[in-house]
Amino acid sequence: MRNIVALISLLALTGCGAAGNWGWYVIDPTTKQGWNNITFLLDGFGATILLSVIAAVLSMVIGMMVALPGMSSNRWIRMPSRIYIEFVRAIPLLPMLFWVFYGLPVVLKSMGISVSIDAFWGAVITLAISDSAFTAEIYRSGIQSIARGQTEAAKTIGLTYTQTMRYVILPQAIRRILPPLANQFIYIVKMSAFASVIGMQELTRRANELVVTEYRPLEIYSLLILEYLVLVLVISFFVRWLERKMGADESR
Repeated sequence: MRNIVALISLLALTGCGAAGNWGWYVIDPTTKQGWNNITFLLDGFGATILLSVIAAVLSMVIGMMVALPGMSSNRWIRMPSRIYIEFVRAIPLLPMLFWVFYGLPVVLKSMGISVSIDAFWGAVITLAISDSAFTAEIYRSGIQSIARGQTEAAKTIGLTYTQTMRYVILPQAIRRILPPLANQFIYIVKMSAFASVIGMQELTRRANELVVTEYRPLEIYSLLILEYLVLVLVISFFVRWLERKMGADESR
């Protein structure tokens, strides 16, 4: 991946080197300074990917826990799920991030629980909660898209509700919800940039720090965009492969 970004940077340098007002030298991989800057930026990949993966896994778990009660025929079981989804979806990500990072420790301390939340886990919790509402709706739509006859047939052979969901409904629903879940993961990767405002050393934070020292925002943020582009393209390629592997590509 580093080689890909370096090659793209080199092509940009070749095409724009004639513009005297531009300082592409700050990300020129052929110079020591440029390569050090590129390396500094690329070192944020690990934090971004780790943050996104953990948040996505937690989001899928929470989303499933919210989605299943939300499909109950009992109004009182279904209502908390709908309230959670509507409430979380209505809150912008950045204010929620500030509340989790700065406010949640205060709330916990007032309850006698002294816990400090660092930037990484503050971002993980925020992204997981924010995305779980959308993930729950993806689960719900995927499960409800399975024909009702499948559930009725499972009942006729004596399967319980849990067995029906595990062996009949969910295996079929997963194939249908995989593409939107992949889109949500890409969304998490892009939204992880907000973690930079609370000091987490991910891609955007490193770019901001480099801009402060080099005073070349155009060039550095251009490389930052290319980094996210490469990351999202790699994820998209993997998702397409997974869809074909699972037989989710219905166009075949």
